Amino acid sequence: MERVETSPDDYITDQEPETRAVLDELHTLIKTALPDSDYCMWEGVFWGGSEQRIIGYGNFFYVRSDKKKVEWFLVGLTRQKNYFSVYINAVEGRRYLTEIYKDRLGKVKTGKSSISFRNLEDVNVDVLREMIEHADRLTNENDT
Repeated sequence: MERVETSPDDYITDQEPETRAVLDELHTLIKTALPDSDYCMWEGVFWGGSEQRIIGYGNFFYVRSDKKKVEWFLVGLTRQKNYFSVYINAVEGRRYLTEIYKDRLGKVKTGKSSISFRNLEDVNVDVLREMIEHADRLTNENDT
């Protein structure tokens, strides 16, 4: 995946009205939780080999296990075929924040860094905001 020039706002506007409403609300929540972070579109082959378009917030660099330095996003947002996904790429200790917060997030499916849900009502948005703010604090601590 790589950063592209496509506007996140255009990506949201191009969705069906029901999808657009959910993405708008999540986009606002994430921007509010990450007030000092830029955001942009990422496109390309994502984990698992599927082609994706993701809004990435809070871009940062990290060193992969193969020692290559790569740019990535702290939080990602996208609409999949049947659900919405939020990615939180932050670790505390040796645990992804998604693992730490999963029992409080509501009726969601989680992976190491992913949170997926069909409807906005299925996710506890207050806990999601808390988790994103936690990720931001961890990232800022690592930058200092």
